Amino acid sequence: MSNIRESIQQSIAVKQAILEDAGIISKIEQVVDICVKSLRAGGKIHFCGNGGSAADAQHLAAELSGRFYINRPALNAEALHCNTSYLTAVANDFGYVHIFSRLVEGTAKAGDVVIGISTSGNSENIVEAFEKAREMGVATVAMTGEAGGKMQMADVLLNVPSKVTPRIQESHILIGHIICELIEKEMFSK
Repeated sequence: MSNIRESIQQSIAVKQAILEDAGIISKIEQVVDICVKSLRAGGKIHFCGNGGSAADAQHLAAELSGRFYINRPALNAEALHCNTSYLTAVANDFGYVHIFSRLVEGTAKAGDVVIGISTSGNSENIVEAFEKAREMGVATVAMTGEAGGKMQMADVLLNVPSKVTPRIQESHILIGHIICELIEKEMFSK
C-alpha cells in the first residue's frame, strides 16, 4: 500500500511546486488573456495532443465548447484529432507528423490559439502545427513536462516541474481546468 501513498504524495509535490512558482501562475494568466481575447474577437481555441494528451485535449475542448461551471453559450473550441476519417487519411497519405498542421492550415485563422499538450514536449506533429500556426498569426501555447522539449518554441510555455509522465498529465488537467474556469468567468461574469 505504500506505492499508493507515494504516488499521491508525488502528485501533491508537483502541484505544490506549481503553486509556489510565480512564473507558471503568471503564464497561466497570460494564456487565459490570450484565449479570452481570441474568443471575444470571434476566434477559436484548437487543442492537440497524442495518446493521453489527446484525451486531455478533447476533455479541455469539451469544457469550453460545452460548459464548465456556468450554463452559458458554447465557446469555439475543438480537439484536432476527433475526426478519425481525416486523421487516418492524412496519416496514410501525408504522414502522421502532418495530422495537426494540415488541420490548422485548413481551419485556423489569425487570432486563433493552438494549445499543444505533450509530456515530453517533443511531439513532432505538434511542433509542426506550431510552425504552421506561427506562419498564420495563430498564437501557440505548449503544455509540457519540465524540459519543455522542442515545444519551447511556443508563444507561452507551461512546463510542469516534473519528469514523470503521470504526474505531468495530472498537472496538465489541473492547469487546463484552471484555464477553462477563468476563461468562463472572464467571458460570462456579470
